[in-house]
Amino acid sequence: MKIYKRDADGQLLNGIIREYFKNGAVSSEGEYINGSKTGEWKYYLVNGGLKAIGNYVNDEMHGHWKWYRENGNLMQTGSFNNGERARIWERYHVDGGKFDSGEYIGEKKVGEWKTWDKAGNLTKTKNYG
Repeated sequence: MKIYKRDADGQLLNGIIREYFKNGAVSSEGEYINGSKTGEWKYYLVNGGLKAIGNYVNDEMHGHWKWYRENGNLMQTGSFNNGERARIWERYHVDGGKFDSGEYIGEKKVGEWKTWDKAGNLTKTKNYG
């Protein structure tokens, strides 16, 4: 059962919304249409840095997303199709080098997945059915 986001008066949220941390810094911003997240949303770290950015369609993650670490480096990138992981996903070491890469279909790893060490050397290859 889908739960629609409502304002303090019980009305479905519409428009650009900003949510805040206790310290007053913006924690997230994006748009609601009829109580569902839609379009581009940004999520922030307490220090103000970007934590994640991606799109929603009817309150579900959809399309390409990126997540960042506190040091500003990418943590992971990947895509969603109606809320499920899909297509190529890549995760990164803290220093920014690629950690692993592979494909998802319907939340399941498929095909060849590769893993690299911090020096950039390929350390593992695994195939998923």
